[in-house]
Amino acid sequence: MQYLLLLYAREDGWNALSQAEKERGMAAYTAYTEALRNAGVLAGSNRLQPISAATTVQVVDGKTQVLDGPYADTKEQLGGYYMIDVPDLDAAIAWAARCPGAGHGIVEVRPVWAK
Repeated sequence: MQYLLLLYAREDGWNALSQAEKERGMAAYTAYTEALRNAGVLAGSNRLQPISAATTVQVVDGKTQVLDGPYADTKEQLGGYYMIDVPDLDAAIAWAARCPGAGHGIVEVRPVWAK
């Protein structure tokens, strides 16, 4: 079954890190991605551009409304995702707990509708 691991964190947190902390963070994500790949469960992943690049689209009374920015103004922002294919929710939670994002933000686990 496929699960989407949604990674939320404070977008400004990265800029507050020292160069050495950024390098350790990138190494942690690289190792995590490689572990997912080696386990054969990685179906896709990517980082997202900053929320300043987001556009929200809504249709109200048949008229399209386009707003700059994300849908919700929150403390943490959606910064990336991993799509994994694992046997069950327990396995998805175990992978989410291993994600570096769980240590400095939140990893939301969402099942994907089966085709």
